[in-house]
Amino acid sequence: MGSPGENVSWTERKTDERGRRALERQLDYQQDKSNALADAEDEMVRTNFVRSQQVRQKIERVRPLREEDRVLEVGSGAHGLVFGLAHARGVGLDPLAVDYRKLFPKIQRTAPTIAAIGEELPFADASFDVVMSDNVIDHAARPLAVVDELVRVLKPGGTLYFTVNVHHRFYDIASRAHGAWNAVGLKFELSAFADHTVHLTESQISEVFHRQPVNIVSEASTVDETRRLQASAPARNADTVLKKIFFKNALYELVAVRR
Repeated sequence: MGSPGENVSWTERKTDERGRRALERQLDYQQDKSNALADAEDEMVRTNFVRSQQVRQKIERVRPLREEDRVLEVGSGAHGLVFGLAHARGVGLDPLAVDYRKLFPKIQRTAPTIAAIGEELPFADASFDVVMSDNVIDHAARPLAVVDELVRVLKPGGTLYFTVNVHHRFYDIASRAHGAWNAVGLKFELSAFADHTVHLTESQISEVFHRQPVNIVSEASTVDETRRLQASAPARNADTVLKKIFFKNALYELVAVRR
């Protein structure tokens, strides 16, 4: 038998490396946040609860959340929605789950978590009544594979809540270039692109969901608002100048039901 990884292509290896690097940077960021907010975790718990309940209301406009419903958040992170959802059968999944339980014990103890990647969910098909993913897939090695998994584990008639930041096409091209020069050995990292594996446009992610076996209940973005705000902001540095021309970090939000 061949050794593990023998049949993995160079491109696949570099994709995995970029995903691992994004995770490393995310962990460094959350470790710094844990140190800075050591005395403010109670406030984090309260803030998280408010936001999670706002999302719960959006989910329940489709169908009330029942006590027996199984709920999964993919990419629950340090303070994801599942921790403030107040649902007994909610579970979070994140590759850094073990680290986050140590860094943020108060909020993490409000829901069980599993350490795994979103591209390979350790659950059978149609296992959950509600699946959530809140602005995390652009940290994954294979973001669109995560979307496939979100839908795969959702029961027919189940509700999907999904968000991700979307950007001007310029950042998609720049992100691909950043990944390419690092892949060939030019280790020059720009924070915005090293922290994420992809910079999606609204049309790219929308097209992905329109190909999935789901009925879209609502689909919206803050692209127009973000574009206006960034265009009118003072040009204080190179980053704000770029954003005046090419908007960045608008939010795409989708609620859908599995067919």
